[in-house]
Amino acid sequence: MRKSTFLIPVIVIVAVAIWSSLFVVDEREKALVLQFGQIKQVREEPGLGFKLPIIQEVVKYDDRILSLDTATIEVTPADDRRLVVDAFARYRISDVVQFRQAVGVGGLRAAEDRLQSIMNAQIREVLGADQVTSDRILSAERGELARRIRDSARESAQGLGLDVVDVRLKQTNLPQQNLEATFARMRAEREREAADEIARGNEAAQRVRAIADRTVVETLSDAERDAQITRGEADAERNRIYAEAYGDSPDFFSFYRSLSALEQSLQAESSTLVLAPDSPFIQPLFDAIRADGLDRAEAGLMSPDDLRDRAPERT
Repeated sequence: MRKSTFLIPVIVIVAVAIWSSLFVVDEREKALVLQFGQIKQVREEPGLGFKLPIIQEVVKYDDRILSLDTATIEVTPADDRRLVVDAFARYRISDVVQFRQAVGVGGLRAAEDRLQSIMNAQIREVLGADQVTSDRILSAERGELARRIRDSARESAQGLGLDVVDVRLKQTNLPQQNLEATFARMRAEREREAADEIARGNEAAQRVRAIADRTVVETLSDAERDAQITRGEADAERNRIYAEAYGDSPDFFSFYRSLSALEQSLQAESSTLVLAPDSPFIQPLFDAIRADGLDRAEAGLMSPDDLRDRAPERT
């Protein structure tokens, strides 16, 4: 009985000692076994590990790829246009021993603070280098600039036991005080381009209108010329017919011209024409009337239409 009393505590102590000497390393972790701050064992493979209880401790670090968002900083490229840059980095612990020696008990927080300082320095160095303008930073070349930042940061972070896997520029914007001025300049450029387009359009419209006006004038001139030619030909034909009629019967032609002139003179209903009996204007008319056997008194009671209808019968 007394043996059992002493055996149970010994078994418990031994079990606790064995339990405290065991540790498990996950596949996502790396582990260091420390004894009074000194590294005694490195476990980078997953599995079960052993340590001395009480005097040794196990410190585990994440073996996965981690992310770090850098603080927003301002950089000044070669063209002196300040830019606000915001980046992020992907990194992992490549050498756990060197990492522990570099950051000590600060762990990942201390490592990220130092990595962020490295990132900011490399961003300023690369984006502020000669021949790196804001246009290049804002263009598709930003990927190449990000790779240059990654390579420089990777070299500087090796002393921390870190491997910088990737660096990306999340945003590269103008500062707020410069943004409005840039927008105003862009608006002015667009307005100038619009004014140039409007001026070119007005010039083209003026050119089209001038061509159209010239075409109208030329068309009207051609039409007027053709009309004048037609009228001239018609007048010539009319004169030819008059000449033939006058040559065939001069008395009738003189009589017809007198009647036409008399008709044109008496267009209004209230028109009155007073002529002497021996006027050459109506002499052919009276000659035709006398040939028809009418005296002047009777002829005076007849209208010009009746006289014209009676006269040709004798003629």
